[in-house]
Order: sequence, then structure tokens, then C-alpha cells
Amino acid sequence: MKIQQLMAPIAGLVLALLAGGAQAAEIKVLASTAVKTTLEELAPQFEKATGNKVGITFAPATVLKTKIDEGAAFDVAILAAPVTDSLAGSGKIELPATTIAHSGIGVAIRKGAPKPDISTTEAFKQALLNAKSIGFTGAGATGAYLKTLFEKLGIADELKPRLKSLQGAAGEAAASGEVEIGMTQISEILPYAGAELVGPLPPDIQSYTYFSAAAATATKEADVAKAFIKFLAAPSALAVIKAKGMEPG
Repeated sequence: MKIQQLMAPIAGLVLALLAGGAQAAEIKVLASTAVKTTLEELAPQFEKATGNKVGITFAPATVLKTKIDEGAAFDVAILAAPVTDSLAGSGKIELPATTIAHSGIGVAIRKGAPKPDISTTEAFKQALLNAKSIGFTGAGATGAYLKTLFEKLGIADELKPRLKSLQGAAGEAAASGEVEIGMTQISEILPYAGAELVGPLPPDIQSYTYFSAAAATATKEADVAKAFIKFLAAPSALAVIKAKGMEPG
């Protein structure tokens, strides 16, 4: 579908939401790294349709939660659902939050490297045991889940010398050869041309992260913030969400 065809219904939806002659505004968005490529495409569309500006800060959800708890100003938060639930409990965001997309964990290697077999849990387990180095981002929900998974599979001790908790992106580390295998949200692998997605984790050990958007209770641009959230959840955004390695809702 051509971008012009997408823009017409998007513009109609958002302009209707902002009807009334309000002046253009700028909103500050704090968003999980997993939705980075999705927002980098959709935010400019929103800006073009409405004349409003969207400034986005990307980081792992737990890092952004800490910033919010410390008093960071924002208008919209788009974070892993458990984090938005926590922020709602402390009165930082308005309910209900809107689920934008969800993503599973994928396995990345350097482009052109031999692909390990990860088609079954046993094959995945063996692929990890055969790898010289395995990397994942430590400051996020994916990293916490993987540590638990390694324990469950009974390979945590064997993997320990080869595990690398990354400060940067696991997809980038796989692309550069910093690690032989990188694991992270699929949406965080696809942007790196030098990385290759081997595939998602086997279904019986896969873990999906749902990302929710909510307006800050302290926002001074509530109408624009809520319009942006509705825009991200609109049918017109589905093609972009899927293209970036995520699933809607």
C-alpha cells in the first residue's frame, strides 16, 4: 500500500481528534528501544498530519521507569506493560493504557555466518552450548527472562563463561562479531544490516513482551498526547508495526 493511501485515513483520524483549532504543540515521548524503528516511521507521519512535534527518548523500559520515578518530564510513555502498570500504580500515567504492539525474542548472528538450528528447544539448547559467545542486553525484561530460561534448561552454569551482558544492542553486537549469538526482541535485530535473524525462539519457550502507551498525568498537552496514542493504535499503523518485526496489539 502506498504511503499516500495510508496518510489519508491517518490524517482524517488525527485531525478529527484535534479538531477545534488548537495550536501546534510538542510532546515528549519516553519509549522502549523495542519500538524504536516503529516510532521512527510513525511519528513523522503524525507530525505531517497534525503539525505537532514529537520528541522521543529511547532506552530500555526499566531505565526509563527509573527516570520517571526520579521526576523526568514526559507526555507519553510507551513501555513494557508491567512497567506501565507500575507507573499507573504510582499515579504517573493515566489509565487505561493502550496496548500498541507485542514482540517475541529472536536469535541473531553475523550476516553470512553459519545458521545454528533453533527449530526445537533441544536444538536451541545445543546451539547455545556450541556457541563461543552469547550476548543480550542486561537492563531489560528480555535479559531477565533469558537468565531464567537458561536455569530452566539446566545450562546456566555451562553458559556462564560465554555470556555477555551488553550495554548496547544485541543485534549490533551480533552484526559486529562482538558475540557469536545475540538475543533480543526481533524488532531490535532487523534494523542492523550486518545482523541476520536466525528466527524466533521455539514456541514452547518463547516469551512475548507487550508494549503499552499512556499519557502522563502531569502532561500539559493531554489532547495531543492522547491523539498520538490513538494514532499508533489505529488500523493504518498495522503495516508499519508488522514490517518492523512486531505484531499489533
